[in-house]
Amino acid sequence: MNNTATFKLSLYIYLLCAGLMCYASFFFYPRWKNAGTEAAISWDVSGYYWYLPSVFIYHDLKHQSFKDDLLKKYGPTNNDFQQGMKLDNGNYSMKYASGMAVMYLPFFAVAHFVAGLLGYPADGFSPPYQFAIQFGGLLVSLIGLWYLRKLLLNFYTDKVVAIVMVMLVFGSNYLNYSSIECGMSHCWLFTVYVFLLLNTMYFYRAFKMKYAIRIGLLIGLATLTRPTDILSCLIPLLWGMESLSFTAIKKQFALFFKNFKPLIVAGICAAAVISIQLIYWKYVSGHWLVYSYQGQKLYFRSPNFGNYTFSYRSGWLIYSPMMIFAFLGIIPFLFKGKNKVAILTFFLLNYYIVCAWNIWWYGGRAMVQSYPVLAFTIAALVDAAFERKILLWLGAPVVVAFLYFNFWITSIYHKGDLFDNDCMSEAYFWHIAGRWSAPPNTALLKENPDVFFGEPIDPHLLYKNDFTNERGDFFVPHKTGIEQSLHLDKDHQNSQVFKFAYTGQGSKHLRVAATFRCDSKEWEGWKMAQFIVRLVNKGVIVKENMERIYRVLNDGETKTISLDVKLPEATFDSVNVLFWNGSSDKPIWIDDLKAWSF
Repeated sequence: MNNTATFKLSLYIYLLCAGLMCYASFFFYPRWKNAGTEAAISWDVSGYYWYLPSVFIYHDLKHQSFKDDLLKKYGPTNNDFQQGMKLDNGNYSMKYASGMAVMYLPFFAVAHFVAGLLGYPADGFSPPYQFAIQFGGLLVSLIGLWYLRKLLLNFYTDKVVAIVMVMLVFGSNYLNYSSIECGMSHCWLFTVYVFLLLNTMYFYRAFKMKYAIRIGLLIGLATLTRPTDILSCLIPLLWGMESLSFTAIKKQFALFFKNFKPLIVAGICAAAVISIQLIYWKYVSGHWLVYSYQGQKLYFRSPNFGNYTFSYRSGWLIYSPMMIFAFLGIIPFLFKGKNKVAILTFFLLNYYIVCAWNIWWYGGRAMVQSYPVLAFTIAALVDAAFERKILLWLGAPVVVAFLYFNFWITSIYHKGDLFDNDCMSEAYFWHIAGRWSAPPNTALLKENPDVFFGEPIDPHLLYKNDFTNERGDFFVPHKTGIEQSLHLDKDHQNSQVFKFAYTGQGSKHLRVAATFRCDSKEWEGWKMAQFIVRLVNKGVIVKENMERIYRVLNDGETKTISLDVKLPEATFDSVNVLFWNGSSDKPIWIDDLKAWSF
């Protein structure tokens, strides 16, 4: 493309994107105004950041004697020290590498300077520091997007670049991580990759030393931030190659030999930046290498492609479907793209490594930093759509739907109670997808995919038990004093099994219902009391459905809750019903157990 041309559309689109990002960061969900685990410096961000107050405020990088006071006061990780781990020598090592702390440093320095002047505690976590990290992430994101536009204009037309920016900012999870959760590493690394791509392009045009130095520093910074991003070195090493033929490889090696001095300098620069982490580890542990991701590792032989990409819990393409176009764009990119080997090799190997991490449910955020690379395949697809109008007509409505979806998921993720980060299921997802509200019993779909929302037709009562004739420690007088209730608490966790023969042949559904009462709600999902129904054939469980009662039961409430089972084709002769308090210490009372087929 001609860099001297006036690129008006992509400029206007950039300004529109910047406006949306600023609105999301400062008005829609300003994390810098929040406290605890919703603050700008919380969870992973607090771990990246912890180096800075340790060094510059408390002067205690080894022993972390100040940590308990900070955790108690600000609660960035629910008061437990997830930012680091204790070593055998009694010192502490940070969990995360120090690259983000290096990038945060200028913003931290300004916040530390003004905190006292504005009357805030200069403790590293008061409002000026929170604002500085939020603003820093947004600023870095805006810079990265500006230079991504500049990069892509070297390869694609103005209108193609404009559409790619809309798809990334308005239509993908980049919006969230560039403006709301912008303290996370992903938008910062996004910008690092943009500069790496730009400087690689410039280097191969002129082979100047200044570009080699920048490339080395950028690769070092990416690796210092996220060690697996050492993979970024593939971009400059493979740049310019359009195939993996013997001739292409031979030509690339000849080019390296001819320009070996800049390459050596780049390697030295990268090693110098990476050495920051090695020196830190040596200082706190006495060893040059420390593995701080306890219980987490890469499984190269069995990467979680399916779960990482398509799980309803956190699947990348489920919650950011716009990025499907990055995969579809590989096809036209193979035919007309430039620097195919560098772009596609990095894309696919990075995707493989991300999926190989055993904690696959960290979600699509791990791919955000590679979006500058993926932008090339998306742009190739958009370019092809302008050449073949059928692709434009087919793709445009899908893009619009994905734009709406991204606004919806970004909104409900941060506001309202529809999104549940830990308990999304396929049935629940598709029932709420695109909606801004849903009936209360919709929450039961998180565990039970068979919830029936219509009016039962031709119900037949199969079982009834008001517990009046039951005996044992689990049964206590009803609040009316006339009957009795099944009572579960911290000392009585598992009810007996209530069994009855199934006589509803010809029906399609089974509904079991009971009346539940509590004084206070259990909010922790894994401790919520469970309502369990099993279909049994000759002592063997054929099917089991479960619901967590507190999904729909609130403080001091008495409510009849039903559990539906879509009847399987497999034969079963009886139904077992039981209740478990989920290790909770919150008492719950249960009455009037009934079952129908319909």
